[in-house]
Order: sequence, then structure tokens, then C-alpha cells
Amino acid sequence: MVVLREMRQEEYPDYCQYFIDDYSREIALNYGCSIEVAAEQAKKELNRCFPNGLQGNEHSLLCIDTEVDGQLKRIGYLWHSINVTDKSTFIYDFFVSNECRGFGYGTQAISALEKQLQAVGVNQIKLRVAYQNERALNLYQEVGFVITGFNMSKNIGIR
Repeated sequence: MVVLREMRQEEYPDYCQYFIDDYSREIALNYGCSIEVAAEQAKKELNRCFPNGLQGNEHSLLCIDTEVDGQLKRIGYLWHSINVTDKSTFIYDFFVSNECRGFGYGTQAISALEKQLQAVGVNQIKLRVAYQNERALNLYQEVGFVITGFNMSKNIGIR
């Protein structure tokens, strides 16, 4: 069983390090830029959404925990932001640690998020998944997400 809980301030630096490393690799892979440029873009995105860290913003950073030997252990993260106007939320980041994948924790985390969101009147979850991330795509489709479009890009720089 998983528990979703708000991230504590002392956990935020670890999340930032994970996010910058992970997202910069995705940016570099998807857009063909250097890892250095991608890391700067990842930092800018994090600072744009969390200018004051965890304090006073519309984004929610959750820790995904599970019980191990009677203690809660963090196994991942879920970052989302509710849009009150259209009663939806957008998942910016969803991560389950490598050693915990394949045990149903991702499915349980999405289910727990759905319950939290329904309790506050949110009726839709949106997200973006990288085309090469088949594991994530399969998970999302298994729990009922449908493809609503495609993100595309074309490099037009000087050859």
C-alpha cells in the first residue's frame, strides 16, 4: 500500500537534485541539446514553478511512501498542479524508484491521487509522457489514461 503525503522542506533539496538530473537527461534526449544546456533548462523550470521552494505556490510536491518493516519508506515523487477553473490537475513529474518498479506502486499512487483529487472536486488528470518511455505509457493506459494528442518538434538550426 502506498501513501501520498506533502513533501517536507528538508526533503526538497533531494527532490531538486533528482529532478534536475532526471529531467535534464530527458530534455537532452528529446531535443538533442547538450546535458549542460538541458540541466540549465531543468533548473529554470523548477525555479519557475517553485520560486520560494515549497512555500506559497500552486504546485504540489508529494512523496510516495510505502510501509517497510513498520516504517514508511519514500519510494518516489509526484508533482502536480490543480487548475481550479477546469477542475483538472496536471502531473509534471511522477517517479517510482527503479528498485520499486513492477510491484504495483505506480498504479497505487495514481489511485491514491485520484481519491485525493475527487475529495476536492477535481475530475480530470492530465500529463505528458515522452514517446520513448514505454513503461510509463503502459502504466498510464492501464489505469485509464487515453492519448489526447502528440507533442512534436523540428530542429531548424544551421546545418
